[in-house]
Amino acid sequence: MTGHEELGETGGRVGRRSRTLRIVGLTLAGTLVLGLATTGWAYWHLNHNITSVDINSALGDDRPAEAVTTPSAGTSAAASPLPTGAVDILVLGSDSRSGKANRELGGGDSSGARSDTAMVVHIDAGRTGATVVSIPRDTLVTRPSCPLASGGTTAPAYGAMFNSAYAVGGPVCAVKTVESLTNVRMDHFVEIDFSGFAKLVDALGGVDVTTTQDIDDDDSHLHLAAGPHHLDGKQALALARTRHGIGDGSDLGRIGLQQQLVKALLEQMATTNLLTDPARLYRVADAVTASLTTDTGLDSLGELMRLGQSLKGLPAGHVRTVMMPVVTAPSDPNRVVAKEPAASDLWASLR
Repeated sequence: MTGHEELGETGGRVGRRSRTLRIVGLTLAGTLVLGLATTGWAYWHLNHNITSVDINSALGDDRPAEAVTTPSAGTSAAASPLPTGAVDILVLGSDSRSGKANRELGGGDSSGARSDTAMVVHIDAGRTGATVVSIPRDTLVTRPSCPLASGGTTAPAYGAMFNSAYAVGGPVCAVKTVESLTNVRMDHFVEIDFSGFAKLVDALGGVDVTTTQDIDDDDSHLHLAAGPHHLDGKQALALARTRHGIGDGSDLGRIGLQQQLVKALLEQMATTNLLTDPARLYRVADAVTASLTTDTGLDSLGELMRLGQSLKGLPAGHVRTVMMPVVTAPSDPNRVVAKEPAASDLWASLR
């Protein structure tokens, strides 16, 4: 009997242990399923955050030629290698999206849109260097006829302010105007709005910049003494918009601050290991995608990740920031025009 009792007691312990293991196993399985579902939902959410515009279909063949790229040696199409060819991206910072968050930060409303910041980002072949060229919004340009989403086209305009292209024809007209000005084909288009930029900076934990002079701008609500500063999203956005009290008070002074801010953000991203902090990684991804409008070639999380991964070996120190050479417009002392032949030489160097 004793032996049977011991077997029974042991069998009971084994049975309880088995039940415990099954419960743990079911719990782990449930957690895994929940995690996968959450990951799937997060991916779906981030994908659907992105707004896209079909630039290629809208503009057709009436554009500069595409750059010819050579596939990387030892790779196959099936392997889907990361892109390594040169690429040009038009990046706009705008107040085009209405909403409470944008209005609180000085953004536009539903009655209009402006592209306050325009940069052509040229990434070298091999992804070892990049050049960021700022185009002053006050530049007078020939704005070409642009197709409208509602049908029809805009009329061409001569001596028009550069940022009027976005106002009259949205991203499509902005891209066409830049291509007309530079004779460089824009492979991609990216637009980020006011609130999205501020959220991105906050998600990264702020950004460090050093100002070389006092900033006292009531319009942007930014007041900083010269020296190093750690800025939150709202302050960083104000810095990007500041021009009064900087240089001659024109858009040219603001561009210098914007370029400094771009480099500071790149350095912050490089030093922040987002992969070890999934919560912060999600906040950054959500902030970026929720504020993005892109061309259809970058309108998915997968494509954005491929672009980002292809740039992981590009140090911030290899990013050159310049401004398109300009001179005061003969017709208006408050406007500028491209300085030739310096401007044409700069654009030619990027082709």
